[in-house]
Amino acid sequence: MKPWITTRLLKPLLVLCSLLSSLAWAQADYPSKPLKLIVPFPPGGVTDIVARTVSVKLSAELGQPVVVENRAGASGAIGAEWGARAAPDGYTLIMGNISTLGINPATFAKLGYDPVTSFDPVSMVAVQPLLITVHPGVPAKNLAELVQLAKSQPGKLNYGTAGSSIHLAVEQFNSLAGIKMNHIAYKGSAPAITDLVGGQIQVLFDPFSSIYPLVAGGKARALAVTTDKRASAAPQVPTVAEQGFAGFDVSSWQGIVVPAGTPKPVIARLHRGLVTVMASAEVKDKFAQYSALAVATTPEQFSAYIKEELARWQKVAQQAGVKPE
Repeated sequence: MKPWITTRLLKPLLVLCSLLSSLAWAQADYPSKPLKLIVPFPPGGVTDIVARTVSVKLSAELGQPVVVENRAGASGAIGAEWGARAAPDGYTLIMGNISTLGINPATFAKLGYDPVTSFDPVSMVAVQPLLITVHPGVPAKNLAELVQLAKSQPGKLNYGTAGSSIHLAVEQFNSLAGIKMNHIAYKGSAPAITDLVGGQIQVLFDPFSSIYPLVAGGKARALAVTTDKRASAAPQVPTVAEQGFAGFDVSSWQGIVVPAGTPKPVIARLHRGLVTVMASAEVKDKFAQYSALAVATTPEQFSAYIKEELARWQKVAQQAGVKPE
């Protein structure tokens, strides 16, 4: 073989070996700088609360700061799209939830990301019920009275939601109850709660952790929890099913994903950290205050769950006549 041919063949191989060696070293040294955790919703909502609780413990576990960054709008679609386009190097994490990873495809005609192909799942981290609440001035003390009020005053009750997931949950309830309330969409829980307290909306379906402090303070009245079991932090509040609407069972959930193509050793390191974090008594106790359950799944289990939720909410949207916009 001629020397110049050998040189031509060896040079690309040496460059490739150098790149692979550098990549392996970078993964072995991961993480070597601060990480960013994207929350696609405003501060103060349930996804933000979960993210900030997890980020503190995950920072200690990884030995690097995990900085929460809120990028709100369009039921989480703006922040999710931004996260999907980030470099797949393990330094950008996205706190996904039931809206961004389960329901948005059923309510948006066009999304800038795909819940399945744009991300690599790491682990689910939390599950909790929604709470159906009303302004204290609303005379309804239970769901039956709320339904009767809605039927006697058609088009007069406004309900708020922070995210497409809750919108579909309310539409499912409306369908079961045979009522129609006016939908007011919000970018996050905090502004929706502000309007409930102020009386701009009369009804709010929202994650337990976001709204229950207002219930405890007498600024809102709880009518029901949306899961099949009562919330541990508020056992006096009956479920929707207990009040005559069998089969209604909706949970809010959150989980961490990374941009698609993130190296598997990096995902494995993040997963190990999250398993430790979610097993922490401090995290469990913090979540329990809001009737949230701290959970950890394998990436494969989380991937399967996302696909199940996508199919479930697509069906609910079709049955409720909700068309993607």
